[in-house]
Amino acid sequence: MHYDHVAIDESTIPKANSPLFQHLLETYASETNKVVSNWLEFKGLNLDFKPHSRSTSARDIMKHQLLSERRFFGEFLGTPEPKPDAVLPSALEVEPCCSRLVELARARLSFFAAQSQDWWFEVVPFFDVRRERIWVFWRRVLHTAHHRTQLTVYLRLMEHKVPPTYGPTADVSWTGADPTNSVDAAGRK
Repeated sequence: MHYDHVAIDESTIPKANSPLFQHLLETYASETNKVVSNWLEFKGLNLDFKPHSRSTSARDIMKHQLLSERRFFGEFLGTPEPKPDAVLPSALEVEPCCSRLVELARARLSFFAAQSQDWWFEVVPFFDVRRERIWVFWRRVLHTAHHRTQLTVYLRLMEHKVPPTYGPTADVSWTGADPTNSVDAAGRK
């Protein structure tokens, strides 16, 4: 896979206390990298753009990402987090938001790496229900992917390049990229 920007290099991802959970750390780092790559495409673009009056602006999605990760991880998983009023950068612009996202993610990676299997499978409150921590973690990853996808649509509507997330895009490809856009491709083993 080719990415123009890697905020958290694979070599810096800590090793999980239990190898069974290494994929969580690698996935969280990878998803953070994808968010940063996406946000960086907004440099010089209108961060207050929204495709509909009832939509959220790109700037507000970035703000929500930073704040809601803090809540999910701090309130529901029990990670050490900064106070809510210390989460956002002083300027809600692309570069400071990317830097803050990575800074917070690195601290969470270290915390997650130290946790045991029992910790991951402990049932904790999640809004008005109770779920295992590992379930809450994956829900967070899916929530992040949802907002990243919103912003890729914004980029397309603004006629700007859409970065790759899980493979090539209409804008970015590379030697060896093999998208599944046909029945024949879907049948490869």
